[in-house]
Amino acid sequence: MDLKSNEPFWLLKNGLMTSYPSLKSNEECDVLIVGGGITGSLIAHQMIEDGYSVILIDKRELCNGSTSATTSMLQYEIDIPLYQLTEMIGRKGAVESYKACSDAIDRIEKLSKKIRSNAGFKRKKSLYFASKKKDVKGLKEEYEARKSSGFNVKWLSETQILKDFGFENTYGGILSQQGASIDAFHFAHELCEYNVKKGLKIFDKTEMINVEYRRGFNEVFVNSGFKIRAKKIMYCVGYESKNLIKEDFVDLKSTFAIVSEIEQETFKNIASTLVWNTDDPYLYMRTTDDGRLLIGGGDEDFYDAKKRDALLDKKEKEIVKTLKKIKPDYHFYTDFVWAGTFGETKDGLPYIGEHKKFKNSYFVLGFGGNGITFSVTGMEMASLFMKNKKHLLSPYFKFGR
Repeated sequence: MDLKSNEPFWLLKNGLMTSYPSLKSNEECDVLIVGGGITGSLIAHQMIEDGYSVILIDKRELCNGSTSATTSMLQYEIDIPLYQLTEMIGRKGAVESYKACSDAIDRIEKLSKKIRSNAGFKRKKSLYFASKKKDVKGLKEEYEARKSSGFNVKWLSETQILKDFGFENTYGGILSQQGASIDAFHFAHELCEYNVKKGLKIFDKTEMINVEYRRGFNEVFVNSGFKIRAKKIMYCVGYESKNLIKEDFVDLKSTFAIVSEIEQETFKNIASTLVWNTDDPYLYMRTTDDGRLLIGGGDEDFYDAKKRDALLDKKEKEIVKTLKKIKPDYHFYTDFVWAGTFGETKDGLPYIGEHKKFKNSYFVLGFGGNGITFSVTGMEMASLFMKNKKHLLSPYFKFGR
C-alpha cells in the first residue's frame, strides 16, 4: 500500500488555518495587494505598519500557491555565486544584494518575535559543499569573495565535513554562520491574522479580471462582479506574473521535494544546518520544525502542472540516489513527495519596482531560492516607493535591467 502524499507537506501539516470571504461589495483602499502568499502577507504587513488602508486578494485560498510548496530555507546566498554576480552586475550591486538577503533573515526573526509566531523560525548555519572535484576551484573563489565582503564564513575540508556532518564523497565546502528556516505557510497565515486585527481586509477566492487606470487611482474588477478602487496596486504574484507581463523576463522551473522521518544520530548537526551543493540543479536539505528531514532538487523547465506532477516518482528516485552519494548507508523512507513551480532569472535577482505598462502599480517578485528573503527586502523598497523615494537596489532589481 502506498501511503505517500503527493500534496505539499506544509499544506497537510497545517491544514486550512484560516478562511476568508470572497469580495461581495465594492471597496476602496490606499493599497491593493494582489497575491496572498508569503510575499503578499509581508508587503501587507509593511503597508499596514506604514498607516495605509490595505486590501489583499487572492484567487485561491490564502497561501495555497507557491507558498504551500516552498522549502522555506532562509539563506543570504543567492542562486548565482557572489563572485559570478560581481562579474555580471558589479561589486556594489552584488555585495549589497547578498547583504540585503542576510539582513532579511534578521528581520524575519524580529518579526517572528513581534507577532509571537509559532511558525518554527530557527537560526541555522549553512553548508555549501562541492559535489565534484572540478567544482572546488570555483567554490574556493566564492569563499574568498564572501570573506572579503565581510560575511562570516569558514572553509571546511572534506575530512572536516565527514567528521562534522557524516557526509561522504564531498570535496570541501563553505560553512556560513548566517541562515535560518521557517514554515512559510504558517508564518504567512500568522502575519495575515495579525494585520486583520489592525485593519487589513482579506478576500480570497477573488480573482482580478481587469484593471482600468483612472487619474490618481485604479479600478480593479474581480470575478464576483464587484470592483476595488485603489490608489496603488502591489502585485505579489510570483511566477504567475508571466500571465501579466508579456516580455521574457523569467524562466519557469519545476522543483521537487521529499520529506521523511529522520535518524538524528545518522545525520550529525543536520537540525542546525541548511545543506546544499554545487550540482546543477543543486541538492538541498533542511529539517522541519517537527523533526523531519526535507530534501529537494531535480529542478527542470516547467511546461504544465500535469507533466510536472507526472514526474514525481522519477524525481523521488533521483533525489534519493543523490542522497546516497553522501550517505551511502542511509535508508530514506519517503512520507511526502511534491512538486512546486518557481521563477528563475538570468542573474538570480528579483524584480521589484514599477513596470511601464502598469500605472499606479508596483511589482514585488522574489524569484529563485531567495524568494522569501527578497520579499523582505521588498517590504523596505515598497515602503520607499509609496513615499516617492528611491532604494539602493532599485537599479539592480528593476524591469529592463
